[in-house]
Amino acid sequence: MTAARHPLFPPHRNRQGLVAVALLVGVTAVWGSTFLVIQDATDTMPVLDFMAARFTVGALVLAALRPRRIMSLDRAGWAGGAALGIALGTAYTLQVFGLRHTSATISAFVTGMFVVFTPLLAALVLRRRVTPAAWAGTGLAFAGLALLTLNGLRVGTGELLTLGCALGIALQILGTDTWAAGRDPYALAFAQMATVAVAASLAALPGGLSLLPPDRAAWFGVVWTGVFATAAALVVQTWAQTRLSPVRVAVVLTLEPAFAALVGMFAGDVLSARQVIGSLLVLLAMLLVELRSTSATGPRTGPRTGTGTGTDRRTEPAAVPRLAPSSTP
Repeated sequence: MTAARHPLFPPHRNRQGLVAVALLVGVTAVWGSTFLVIQDATDTMPVLDFMAARFTVGALVLAALRPRRIMSLDRAGWAGGAALGIALGTAYTLQVFGLRHTSATISAFVTGMFVVFTPLLAALVLRRRVTPAAWAGTGLAFAGLALLTLNGLRVGTGELLTLGCALGIALQILGTDTWAAGRDPYALAFAQMATVAVAASLAALPGGLSLLPPDRAAWFGVVWTGVFATAAALVVQTWAQTRLSPVRVAVVLTLEPAFAALVGMFAGDVLSARQVIGSLLVLLAMLLVELRSTSATGPRTGPRTGTGTGTDRRTEPAAVPRLAPSSTP
């Protein structure tokens, strides 16, 4: 099978879709590296302080590099960016708190459940019928999660918090698909980061907010995640979603747990045989849902003008309700 016929790489009249996929792969590698970095940073820095510092750094980087582009965002774009920022900030905060109670490798795989949540939420929000492949993928994912996280009949606190993170990321992906069309991805990414920075700072105030990391590990965590895993990554993701459907974005992002597991193994993380099987089932569920969904949506030849969700488009209503008004490029 040639790359041009693979569902991830359909024919394009231009190369922007392939560029978007390649850049997203780079984003997943960066995100996969952050789990251990965040664990080390939050050993000495409170979670909310870390979140505030991380997103403040990201927002300041974008503001310093392209201030005029930020001012181009319209009122609806700022509102959308704020909503996306709330979803993103909630997701990342839950993930960081979850990392206090579970390993980086398990956190990465549970976070990857957003790939299953995305088409299911699309069915609820956009009122589309979920395909049999999506239901099968959901069943596989829950089976994998059970093997990966259950300790007897008890699910750990870290896994539950991280599952909430996956739900928030799915909402952010669907929201980005709605608000990114016709708007500057750079400005929309800044709006999200600024929202998280302000919200995390306000939440940290009762405990005494400090944006200055206390040691070298925390400094590295704030700078690495703020500049590369937040500022650069969010701009790339937002831009990519103007060229790719949510399901194509999601299937590429399934590489994140694999990168995280690779980093974790180098750092000494060890998974039991049961957890390895569970991890493989989660990956299989992600690929089943998204590859089947992607093959059904067809290729894109330019900037996004509609919403692809990985659900059965044959039952799509004539007028699909959107989360906010947007214009096409």
